[in-house]
Amino acid sequence: MKTSKAWGYALIIIVIDQLTKLYFLNTLSYGERINVLPFFDFILLFNTGAAFSFLANHDGWQRWFFVGIGFFAVIVISFLLRRHQHEQRFMIGLTLILGGAIGNVIDRLLWGHVVDFLLFYYDDWYYPAFNVADSAITVGAVLIIVDEILKWRSNRTLKS
Repeated sequence: MKTSKAWGYALIIIVIDQLTKLYFLNTLSYGERINVLPFFDFILLFNTGAAFSFLANHDGWQRWFFVGIGFFAVIVISFLLRRHQHEQRFMIGLTLILGGAIGNVIDRLLWGHVVDFLLFYYDDWYYPAFNVADSAITVGAVLIIVDEILKWRSNRTLKS
């Protein structure tokens, strides 16, 4: 996959992420829930921290810290995309992470927090609310891990 194509796909992820966040910002009030399935609701929540609300309960410095991490991630991923254009799975994983990272950085710059709206639960157990960008980052990370495992196994088989 070429780098320009990866950036195009990342842009699609960013647009979907931002459109879904705008939809829920305009549809729900903060904390309002709409039950969809017995284990899934739409909800409007804001996260000033990172994954699982890490550093959310601080004075606001974390907003700029996470924006900085996001910009750094974009730079590193851009370099990796150029360097690994022949590695399809790895490129797809990086592209998903890139789109998700930029989507959440946009939230932090615009609102000062990330907009979350997907909530999974079972009885009294709740998974932290998340969004399209978070999903893209997670799937991208899993894809990169799977890619590395498959490369490792392939290299091991070739050496045997």
